[in-house]
Amino acid sequence: MEQGFGWIDWLIIAAYMGVMLWIGGAVGRKQKDSAYFFLGGRTMPAWAVALSVIATSLSAATFVGAPEISFKGDLSYLFTYAGACIAGFIVALWFVPTLYRAGTVTIYGYLGQRYGEPATMAASVMFLLGRLLSSGARLFMAGIGFALMWYGDTQTHQLVPVIIVLGLFGTFYTACGGIRAVIWTETIQFSVVVAAAGASVWLLLRAIPMPVSDIVAVLRDANGVDKLRLLDTRLDAGAPYTVWAGLFAMTVMTVSTHGVDHDLVQRVLTAKSSWRGGLALFWSMVVTVPVVFLFMVIGLLLYVYYQRPDLMGASAPLDVITDTRRVFPQFVLHHIPTGIKGLIMAGLFSSAMSTFNSAINAMASSLVADLYLPWASWRARRRGVTLSSDISMAKLSESRLAVGLIGAALTAFAVGAVYLQQAGGDTLINFALGVMAYALAPLLGVFCTALFTRRGNIVSVYAALITGIVLVQLLQPYMVPGWIGVKIAFPWWWVIVSPVCFVICASGRPKQD
Repeated sequence: MEQGFGWIDWLIIAAYMGVMLWIGGAVGRKQKDSAYFFLGGRTMPAWAVALSVIATSLSAATFVGAPEISFKGDLSYLFTYAGACIAGFIVALWFVPTLYRAGTVTIYGYLGQRYGEPATMAASVMFLLGRLLSSGARLFMAGIGFALMWYGDTQTHQLVPVIIVLGLFGTFYTACGGIRAVIWTETIQFSVVVAAAGASVWLLLRAIPMPVSDIVAVLRDANGVDKLRLLDTRLDAGAPYTVWAGLFAMTVMTVSTHGVDHDLVQRVLTAKSSWRGGLALFWSMVVTVPVVFLFMVIGLLLYVYYQRPDLMGASAPLDVITDTRRVFPQFVLHHIPTGIKGLIMAGLFSSAMSTFNSAINAMASSLVADLYLPWASWRARRRGVTLSSDISMAKLSESRLAVGLIGAALTAFAVGAVYLQQAGGDTLINFALGVMAYALAPLLGVFCTALFTRRGNIVSVYAALITGIVLVQLLQPYMVPGWIGVKIAFPWWWVIVSPVCFVICASGRPKQD
């Protein structure tokens, strides 16, 4: 089969990019003000919100990283979504109604209502830094696939220009259309991603010269390892995808990622009611499970395809996997027919952009509503001028400028992530999820204090956030666990850090006392 990309593949990708730009421009013409730019007038249908949340949750980390996990290991990662579904129910029932009723542009405005404007600003800074790390890492993962497409390799000097181009494109159409463009394009992106995954499974089943029943038998005993194992019952805190991590640690972690991360909660705030937003959030978690399973099936089939030449016989591929991060993109590049190859790479592009553009919009809304407008209002008061800090007072040009600044920052960190992940050597998904803990684990403790108690003040909020950052750093493998000879997997960081931050935040006496 001919290697590389044909003109039909490039035409498919160019057409897809053109449609995304057209949607951004069409929606952008309907923008009224900055509040509409960031919240869409709270008119989005629940089904579109749900698909948007799924598309953002999947990201390039799932497209490239999930096949890597099952290629190297088994299906135990999939069980973590049991905790995710539990967390979706908790967030929909106890977080969404209060955060929606608060009526603020970002969820951090609710903390301002409870503890004062400095709390909003502190939480917003935490969110911006955490999302910078996580979404930048996801953009880097998308760059792996596109570097293979453009250059045929993933060396550092090849990854960097690809990441820059992706960042520029995502920033441009997000700046045009705001959150409505993000949600509507993500409904299309979800369909493209699922179609790409389905096509990949079909092609792999055709390429492997064995019936499905024999493939299952091989995976059940892959050199003495059951690659279809779903339940890992080991009592090992260093293993991230055990049953215990899935039921407990991942529940806490997902309450954090879907309850106090404005990147995902922003979609819920655009729904017509808190009930519809919460329902969309819950169902997004449920529907995500079969989609992730589809990508893990790809990894299992790639194991047979690349690692079992004794079974492939004359159909065994000639290329060798030297870097498991690129196992799926490499298969697409060398073994997928022209046309379908373009569709699959469009799916990778979709997964990358759905995460990137949503992060840009959420971070820009936080930058404008939580930091810029309060600062501008404070400066105006110093000059004796009254200036409202309401988001509707911000100009659309200011909001779009914020999108541009955030897009540039995310792209810059994605370039830096190339070097960070290579130095750490962790799997792509572990790398992307682990860096989120610095911001979201402390924020979960603060939000739980605000939502479920009447305790806390601005001093205890600051103390909880700072302590949380320090604790997450101390839990890194090369810190305390390395000193004492143990390993603590990243999902358990939330279980340790968030309760400590809750206790610290709740120890503060309320202002009225």
